[in-house]
Amino acid sequence: MESAFSPEPPPLNRQHHRRLRDIYRSAGWPCADMVEVELLAAGLLERRVSADGHETLRVTDAGIQTLARVFASNKAARTPHEALVEQVAVAMTRAGRLAWRGLMLRVPLPRALLLGEVAAPMAAEPAPGWAAQLAVFESEATTHPNEPQHAWCMASPDVFSIRRSSVEAYLEPVVHEIKVSRADLLGDLKKPAKRAAYLGMASACWYVLGHDARGRPIAQPEEVPPECGVMYARDGELSIAREAPRRAIERLPFHVWMTLAQTEPAVRLEESGQARF
Repeated sequence: MESAFSPEPPPLNRQHHRRLRDIYRSAGWPCADMVEVELLAAGLLERRVSADGHETLRVTDAGIQTLARVFASNKAARTPHEALVEQVAVAMTRAGRLAWRGLMLRVPLPRALLLGEVAAPMAAEPAPGWAAQLAVFESEATTHPNEPQHAWCMASPDVFSIRRSSVEAYLEPVVHEIKVSRADLLGDLKKPAKRAAYLGMASACWYVLGHDARGRPIAQPEEVPPECGVMYARDGELSIAREAPRRAIERLPFHVWMTLAQTEPAVRLEESGQARF
């Protein structure tokens, strides 16, 4: 008699690990998809039926060990920069904001700035705000002869956050750019177009600076252009070295809302009080 064929459980990936974590943190209601089937086959989940006939899922001891192993591996793999980006995103979430990491946002900038004909954005005249950009997005060409010609650039701040508010004028979009290396910071400060893009998409822009091996800040506040604020990160805490100038932004363009809608926030509200797996 032939023995029953018992295939090896499929290799698990990040999707499996995330689902396992979600089930561990939830009541265990099943989605009944193939991800759960594979987790059940691997012995990381088990089915339970209540007295009234409702089926739920429970993470097994093997599943708990898998979650612990994945968490330790992810924590060890994080670079100092990634760890600080995560810290800032969590801090923004705890402060009542929605935070995204690594968003790609399209921003119109003066063509002269992109071509290097302008040395740097002025603190009193930052890149065109969202209100000015709305008109630019409606037409690829500038029609008024006195208006500066704009070109498009893609900007990806380390952390982009908005307030949790139902009033669009109260969203206060903020950009945090993270630097843990002095060389990286100095190289970044030589890119006025990048800084202008951040100033154009937010009501405030911050540089969050780490410390070197001797515990010294990688830069002093006066080394950062005055149109940006400065924060220091040390021993898991963020401190303000210089406030960021703020300006009102009444609304966000539609393309920004589309990008936010298609991208999950970096930290969900229920995760803000604990480290992510």
